[in-house]
Amino acid sequence: MTSASEYATMRSGALLIDRSDRMRVRFEGPKAAELVTGLVTNDVLALASGHGQYAAALTPKGKIAADIRIFRDDHGLLTDTSARASAGWRDIVTKYINPRVVPYRDVTAETRDFGVFGPRARRAVATATGADEAILEQLHPYSHITVGIDSDRIMIVRVADIEVDGYELILPLGLEQPIREKLGLGGTVAGSSATYDIARIEAGRPEWGIDMTDATLPQEANFDALGAISYTKGCYTGQETVARVHFRGHVNRFLRRLHFVSSSVPPINAELTDDTGNVVGDIRSVAMSPRQGGVALAMVRREVLPGTTLQARWDGGECTVQIATIEKGATG
Repeated sequence: MTSASEYATMRSGALLIDRSDRMRVRFEGPKAAELVTGLVTNDVLALASGHGQYAAALTPKGKIAADIRIFRDDHGLLTDTSARASAGWRDIVTKYINPRVVPYRDVTAETRDFGVFGPRARRAVATATGADEAILEQLHPYSHITVGIDSDRIMIVRVADIEVDGYELILPLGLEQPIREKLGLGGTVAGSSATYDIARIEAGRPEWGIDMTDATLPQEANFDALGAISYTKGCYTGQETVARVHFRGHVNRFLRRLHFVSSSVPPINAELTDDTGNVVGDIRSVAMSPRQGGVALAMVRREVLPGTTLQARWDGGECTVQIATIEKGATG
């Protein structure tokens, strides 16, 4: 199936994306939320069972070491992060979490993560898992329910990382093939991570290791707009820098969405220049969207306003790009 047909399925039907390469870590016990909240930008202690959130784990200097999703249930916490960010999160957990106080383990190899995206995703997930479709519809982003019992438990998470409805099924390895078959019988079509990446860039959703790194402040990657920072919670690693930016100053650049019309696709790291030739940013992610044409994410100086036309230049080429006319780029 081509990216164009996969993309069409995502916009009109239900597309299955295997997201099992994400690292999943389970934290157990009554102190799990207390210890994890001290490592991330969001308020884990405020989560009730069945709810979740997006957050960042920071370096001591307040830069993004990993971006993570956190889900609380009756057994503790489940965190997941992208493959690119997994080493950063693993190092932080190993350094700061005492397993005798909060037992934790990497459950990536023993679980799978199936993302189902599109207007027919809810019905497909309900049919495949036996979940109540009405309950799935009522879930807020990162909220979740569990179906099945014991070793057959499936966590169903509602996600809103891209611009279509979506659910992710975190399930034991033994259920991988049966659930995949049931999703197929329900009309779900298997797709690729490349198609998801197009939708991610369209939505302005940053990817660690591409759009942000351990040299990026959370506010530069629009983590305020993504609901990933709490300014009322207790202390956490890197908090001083994040709070200083919020209460006393500002960052000098933002991650923004771009559109371009060109037969040449600008590569990652292409420079962005204004009409005077000054370098004002660089391209991070880029894709050709069947719906929107050329799209990209770029880190751009704060004084460059939405709607501004820039030149993308790289060794051997250049093209004209325009900053999408939304406030501060990515909103997720």
